[in-house]
Amino acid sequence: MKGDMDSMSKRDPSNGHSRPLDIVPHTEEKMEERGQWTNKMEFILSVAGEIIGLGNVWRFPYLCYKNGGGAFFIPYLIFLFTCGIPVFFLETALGQYTSQGGITCWRKICPLLEGVGYATQVIVALLNFYYIIVLAWGVFYLRYSFSWDLPWASCNNTWNTDSCVEFQRRNDSIDQSHLENATSPVIEFWERRVLRISSGIDHIGEVHWDLALCLLIAWVMCYFCIWKGVKSTGKVVYFTATFPYVMLLILLIRGVTLPGASRGIQFYLYPDLGRLSDPQVWMDAGTQIFFSYAICLGCLTALGSYNKYNNNCYRDCLALCFLNSGTSFVAGFAIFSILGFMSYEQNVPISEVAESGPGLAFIAYPRAVSMMPFSPVWACFFFIMIVLLGLDSQFVCVESLVTSVVDMYPSVFRRKNRRELFILGVSIVSYLVGLIMLTEGGMYVFQLFDYYAASGMCLLFVAIFETVCIAWIYGADRFYDNIEDMIGYRPGAIIKYCWMFFTPATCFGTFAFSLIKYTPLKYNNEYVYPWWGYALGWLLALSSMVCIPLWVAYKLYITKGTLRERLYDLTRPSPDLPKTKRDQQKLLAIFPADSDGFPQRSTPTKDGYFPVSEKESHC
Repeated sequence: MKGDMDSMSKRDPSNGHSRPLDIVPHTEEKMEERGQWTNKMEFILSVAGEIIGLGNVWRFPYLCYKNGGGAFFIPYLIFLFTCGIPVFFLETALGQYTSQGGITCWRKICPLLEGVGYATQVIVALLNFYYIIVLAWGVFYLRYSFSWDLPWASCNNTWNTDSCVEFQRRNDSIDQSHLENATSPVIEFWERRVLRISSGIDHIGEVHWDLALCLLIAWVMCYFCIWKGVKSTGKVVYFTATFPYVMLLILLIRGVTLPGASRGIQFYLYPDLGRLSDPQVWMDAGTQIFFSYAICLGCLTALGSYNKYNNNCYRDCLALCFLNSGTSFVAGFAIFSILGFMSYEQNVPISEVAESGPGLAFIAYPRAVSMMPFSPVWACFFFIMIVLLGLDSQFVCVESLVTSVVDMYPSVFRRKNRRELFILGVSIVSYLVGLIMLTEGGMYVFQLFDYYAASGMCLLFVAIFETVCIAWIYGADRFYDNIEDMIGYRPGAIIKYCWMFFTPATCFGTFAFSLIKYTPLKYNNEYVYPWWGYALGWLLALSSMVCIPLWVAYKLYITKGTLRERLYDLTRPSPDLPKTKRDQQKLLAIFPADSDGFPQRSTPTKDGYFPVSEKESHC
């Protein structure tokens, strides 16, 4: 009798049937949980690692010097408060509200503009191919930094030419006629040892397998940083996001104590207000904001989606934005104090030693450290910082892409080990594509990707549709209601007005100006690409931007009804999005607590009128 009672207690009453549960085999594999950050610090450090990257070190200081020193902060701050912070907050809050990745979040908010999500992930996919190449170069330089005699400091190597001339200091004398066609050992190391660069993109040549090994090391590090999702990422960032600050602080202290440092800092900060009349200065400020804040890439949405629903994302975003810009500002002191030292030692104008991008990391700075006492130590510090700054940004970009795809097909990828296998597949494909950029002509391909694939033009185009979608289609006030439900109060109205007016207008103006002032890419301002090279570049740029109009046309085509009915259906948010307390009260008005249509509950709990389980299921 007791056995019968046990059997009855394990029966499934669904659909009116009574079948013993222990007799029915569980053939379907259980889906894994989506996961959340263990604590707020993991989210903060993950976002900090993504946005604080190589651009803070090698792009922002140079733009300040190039565009009027301290005067550059005027357009920079204007773009920061009208575009940077509003879009940064929008994407983070959107991810936290929907608990979805970079594609499905837009599907739930506005199905008609789901193409915005596809556009961001195309940019991220292209970014994953080429950004990690910088890490491979960094690993390569780091390996050579562990030698007492740095190979880029002398002309006694097998790759050096007869034109190589070692660094000259202030007290050295040399026949100036001998310097007319001379090259420095650091440039020859970069071009003849690292890149082994060919004459053009039409001479691709062979893969450099020593660099391919460095790229493999970079991808292995990236894979194991994210292979367990937020469980592994949240732990790794405690080191990868903080240790670069230790390196930056060491380099800053060393830099400002060098002779000539004040000269470099003066060039970095001296304000030239006349430069503000140049439209190019304003475009540089706008594109720098989009580059350095990782907006319009879906990364912030993916990271925010792992937050708890009631996390104060507004406060987090403000803190992260000021941390990012502050890091860029401080990095300028570290970089330009070193460049001032180079200018002083070589007795040349600072304009001859100031570099941007890879030229700063792999030519100017290695040349500077070779002039210092204990130069291998400073070289190790610098390239460890470069590798960790790039690694953070890289694995978060991969995580963004993986999160977007997994959220689109949760029943496929949230099974045992399938997510890990998918990350492995992404890593292998990206590694194989990256090998093209490690050939003799690979640098020309890398420059095409860098100039077109994730250009400011693409990011500005996506930002216009993001803000229009949230502010005018979904509704800025409605989104503010959702934010209030999450964090407990409404942020300042200035953010809302930026979404509605200032941000789309500023982005559109900058986008139009970038088209008008477009100049074709030239490698080192000398090499002109063949016509098919520029065609490939524009194909990379348009591959993301066309996703938005093509998706709009596709959805309008497959949806039935009149045009008005189709637009109405395609601009309605998903009904399974979390309901605010105000919406819950409206439901209570329709279904009174004492009616049969709504469960009776005398007073709301701390979780609102719906229990946690119902809120999590979005019912």
